[in-house]
Amino acid sequence: MTAAVPEVLLLDGVLDAEQAAGTVRSILAEQQPDGAIPWFRGHHLDPWDHTEAAMALDTAGEHAAAEAAYRWLAARQNPDGSWYAAYAYGLPDHADGAVCNAAKETNFCAYVAVGVWHHHLSTGDDTFLEWIWPTVRRALDFIVAQRLPGGPIAWRVDEHGTATDEALLTGSSSILHALRCGLAVADYLEEPQPDWELAAGRLRHAVTHHPERFLDKDRFSMDWYYPVLGTALRGPAALERIAGGWDRFVVPGLGVRCVSDRPWVTGGESAELAMALWAVGESDRAVDILRWIQKHLRHADGSYWTGYVFEDDAIWPEERTTWTAGALLLAVAALGGDPATVAVFGGEELPAGLVVQDCC
Repeated sequence: MTAAVPEVLLLDGVLDAEQAAGTVRSILAEQQPDGAIPWFRGHHLDPWDHTEAAMALDTAGEHAAAEAAYRWLAARQNPDGSWYAAYAYGLPDHADGAVCNAAKETNFCAYVAVGVWHHHLSTGDDTFLEWIWPTVRRALDFIVAQRLPGGPIAWRVDEHGTATDEALLTGSSSILHALRCGLAVADYLEEPQPDWELAAGRLRHAVTHHPERFLDKDRFSMDWYYPVLGTALRGPAALERIAGGWDRFVVPGLGVRCVSDRPWVTGGESAELAMALWAVGESDRAVDILRWIQKHLRHADGSYWTGYVFEDDAIWPEERTTWTAGALLLAVAALGGDPATVAVFGGEELPAGLVVQDCC
């Protein structure tokens, strides 16, 4: 690490300066020479989690490392604006960077817009933003091309180029966030994108008013909190949604279940729920959750285990992932008032897109 840890990453009972530095180092240690940030060496990279880890590095002032991650995305973008679902790093029988899942998941492809806007707000680097703008534009054009009737976005294009006719609430909520961040970039560069505005408006309407337009994944905690994390819901509606799933997914003293009917709490979901809670004014509960996961998911080197099976008192799987560490750092940064993270995840400053009335 090249600089002292910013104060925004210090949170009583969660991270002190030494602990925060260790977590940042754990991500940097996994970043590859080409800028890629896989889950960990010996696994794979997916574009969404790669971007989340890059955003976490920006909160720590590691702007050069974050820029290298975005340059990796620009270099690997497919001609249609997409990325593949997974790239190997340290996997047997695969060269580093080789495609190991040739499907294209739309929320993976959209998230670059969130990361790029966060990076610009963190650095103020207009030159880099202008350079990477074509990458963001192609990515969101690809996303908008996958619209389904009624506003959702098809969640996947298979390896043969065929898009599914089904959408996921979690993925579409994340895509809405990306479209809004993309519109912020477009506004800043004075590059109007009316198709994105329409897509964002219709997508937000679907997320907030038409759950029947999405596959039923109600067992998964992400489907519970992502309409809040993805900025679709704020105010009383967001608080009502959080209250409605709390007892199903939150295990007091431990964290957030990945799936409602399994005794498994996960660091990524716990940190993301903390961000969603912060975004709707529930910071005390957000801090509680982050404190809980320190007890059983934090490794001595500052990295984080993916999950914990509490009925067996066992870490599972036995892996420490950059995206879990990244989610934790972003949650702490939001609670600490980091301006870029507050702007991106608070959502108040992001363009809303076209407002769609509840008529369809």
